[in-house]
Amino acid sequence: MFLVSQRTAGSSSDGTEDSDFSADLEHVRAAVRARRRSSTRLTRASLRLSQSSQDTKQGADRDETPPRTPTGNAPSSESDIDVSSPSNDHDERLAKELSLKEAAAHNLSHRPKRRRFHESYNFNMKCPTPGCNSLGHLTGRHERHFSISGCPLYHNLSADECKGKATTRDKQSEERALSHRQDENRHSTRHQAPTDGQQRYKDKVTELRRKRNSGLNKEQKEKYTEHRQSHGTSREPMLENITSDYDLELFRKAQARASEDLEKLRLAGQVSEGSNMIKTIVFGRFELDTWYHSPYPEEYARLGRLFMCEFCLKYMKSQTILRRHMAKCVWKHPPGDEIYRKGNISVFEVDGKKNKIYCQNLCLLAKLFLDHKTLYYDVEPFLFYVMTEADNTGCHLVGYFSKEKNSFLNYNVSCILTMPQYMRQGYGKMLIDFSYLLSKVEEKVGSPERPLSDLGLISYRSYWKDVLLRYLNSFQGKEISIKEISQETAVNPVDIVSTLQSLQMLKYWKGKHLVLKRQDLIDDWKAKETKRGNGKTIDPTALKWTPPKGT
Repeated sequence: MFLVSQRTAGSSSDGTEDSDFSADLEHVRAAVRARRRSSTRLTRASLRLSQSSQDTKQGADRDETPPRTPTGNAPSSESDIDVSSPSNDHDERLAKELSLKEAAAHNLSHRPKRRRFHESYNFNMKCPTPGCNSLGHLTGRHERHFSISGCPLYHNLSADECKGKATTRDKQSEERALSHRQDENRHSTRHQAPTDGQQRYKDKVTELRRKRNSGLNKEQKEKYTEHRQSHGTSREPMLENITSDYDLELFRKAQARASEDLEKLRLAGQVSEGSNMIKTIVFGRFELDTWYHSPYPEEYARLGRLFMCEFCLKYMKSQTILRRHMAKCVWKHPPGDEIYRKGNISVFEVDGKKNKIYCQNLCLLAKLFLDHKTLYYDVEPFLFYVMTEADNTGCHLVGYFSKEKNSFLNYNVSCILTMPQYMRQGYGKMLIDFSYLLSKVEEKVGSPERPLSDLGLISYRSYWKDVLLRYLNSFQGKEISIKEISQETAVNPVDIVSTLQSLQMLKYWKGKHLVLKRQDLIDDWKAKETKRGNGKTIDPTALKWTPPKGT
């Protein structure tokens, strides 16, 4: 039954035979005879299915006419086939499954084969080296690269040269491993004399280093100068004849090994290449996800993960380097003068001119969480007020704000940030309140520098609302002026008016602006203040500060 339906694929719909059907039929007869002679039923079924599938595929390739239905006319020689030969349900089930699989494979045969790459490859990424097509890898083991560390062109090599060097390194590794196995029986090799092989290798290295050229000739110097002028820093300098061939080869091996380690980290998702964006930072006991790009040096940015000292803000490449640094770092608080302390909260005033490196590192750190920040390195005209939370290990960074030493527009804040691990705990309002406290001491009216970030605008709107409602709650007179509110709170009149308008408390009636005292808003504010308590507030009596004179 199964053999007949399979063979009808080679016949036309009107009952005629094609030119190759008789030959195919002979193969079918041979398959049936082999099945009968076999001693194992499973072997017979497997042989018949295998033979019939091959014949069907050949018949389908040779004839493109529609297949004949099982009820159509059969060829004349078909009577020789043992249609009623004994078979079991298991054979028929296997035959049907194989038939379905072959049909599915036949339907997809027109599709071209797709080249398989690792799932982490992102073909939208490109190598940053000018003129590079991102093909090949410095290690010679990968098809593509996305960073300078794996770029053959940057290292003045081709992809084929990298593959050849990889083959040579593999052979040398096998020879070295064989030599180590031969020396396994030697115990305590530190105090024994070198073997003959080790001695020959030492003599060979000495001879290679002795053959090193003492200097570059005129043609080589011109070639190197031309290469440097043509490519600048986009290519690695030419290293030939600078040292011995042996030492240069050692350096190339170290480069390939480091590139292979970076590739493993990239495949593990710990390195971001192409975008040069740091994904996470390890800061004290926290690991923080970053929000925006920050212009750290490329050798650090391409790692995707930075390790930072939470006291001096120095950034490092690995946990090991950070651990060694922490063992030697003597800083336990920001540099500068402590101008405020209440409980475990302190504020330090840091001069950007006196502590330039610390302030630059602070700006780079802040850019990871601020979108509109543009100040990174020109920190000398600014003062930084750093808020910390102290415990038995030191003063931990909570947030900061910066302000110009001489601001013509009376900005009291240039940039403000609360660290992500301390957000939504009241520290942002403390920083804003502290900036206005300094403005009060200076007897000035302050305002934050624009544009404000989204989170900054929300924080300032909330702060201005609290200040105005607190003032109106304690106000007992009948007439009030915007100027008086500004002098009392040190908030800019423009900010006061915009806040009153957002609260629908400012109306224009008969040519005058009236401030409406909405008792419902004041009652809501009082309820929230009672629930919130006095935990996160600035105490003006704890400030020990004199406004700086000059620059």
